[in-house]
Formats: sequence, structure tokens, C-alpha cells
Amino acid sequence: MTWFEGIGIARTHIPEWEIALRVLMAALFAAAIGFERELKARAAGLRTHMLTALGAALFTVITFEIFYEVRTIEGGGNVDPIRIIEAVTAGVSFLAAGTIIHGRGQIQGLTTGAGIWIAGAIGVACGSGYYVIAFFGVLLALIIIVLLRWVERHALDTKPGPD
Repeated sequence: MTWFEGIGIARTHIPEWEIALRVLMAALFAAAIGFERELKARAAGLRTHMLTALGAALFTVITFEIFYEVRTIEGGGNVDPIRIIEAVTAGVSFLAAGTIIHGRGQIQGLTTGAGIWIAGAIGVACGSGYYVIAFFGVLLALIIIVLLRWVERHALDTKPGPD
């Protein structure tokens, strides 16, 4: 019996150290995207991206724990963890949509909204323990946000605009 069980806290099926690693990695990976947004003084920056990924990772870990718990119950029903992932995706999409502003014939915040959406996906990947997938997601997101901005402004010779 662990000290958790001794005070009435249910033991997790995923080791506690691994849960801590999953949520920490989600926050750190998303920090890379959030930091870039912060440098560009965007509405959603470091904290928003980190919290989005953290929340997505927590929901994902909780999904796995519920799945394991229900499977251990005799005659336990069917559990579909994808439903919670869908709910996380919908919630993150709502946050991302809130960063998009349309006015005076211009749309602003699309890149930031997409970054929040990616942060949610990174959180789900880390919450599932798929750190390599999350790493490649962060790497590609930063290439797209930073390198392609440079290409748009310099190589394509377009006027700078908000992202």
C-alpha cells in the first residue's frame, strides 16, 4: 500500500513519475511555440500555450486512467477514450478561435490560433506518452512559424503583416 492509498487517494495505473514527466514535457514543448509568440508580442504567448498543452495532457492522462479503471471492473462497459480526446480538441479549438480577430477587412491571429491548436495536440501526444511525436510537432511548428515567416517577408518580397 502506498501513502496515496493510505489517505484515500486512488492509485494510478500509470506510474506517478511518468504522469509528472508527461505533463512536464507537454508544458515544455508548448513553451517553445509560446515563447516565439511572446517574442512577437501576440495575445496568446508563453503561458497560454503552456497551459493549453498542460490541460490537454492532463485530460489525456485522465482518459487513460479512466480507461484502465473501467476495464478492471467486472462486467465493465466499453470505454472509448477517443471521445475525451475529441472533447479536448473542441475545447482547444474554442480557445484558438478566440484569438482570431476580424475587422476592417483584415484577419489577425490565425497563426496564434493555429499555435494554440498545435499546443493542444502536443499536450495530447505527451499525455499519451508519445514524446517523439510531440517533439516532431514542435519542431515542424517552429519551422513553419519562424522560417516560413522569413520566406514570406524576404524571399517572396511581401509586406510584413500581423500573424
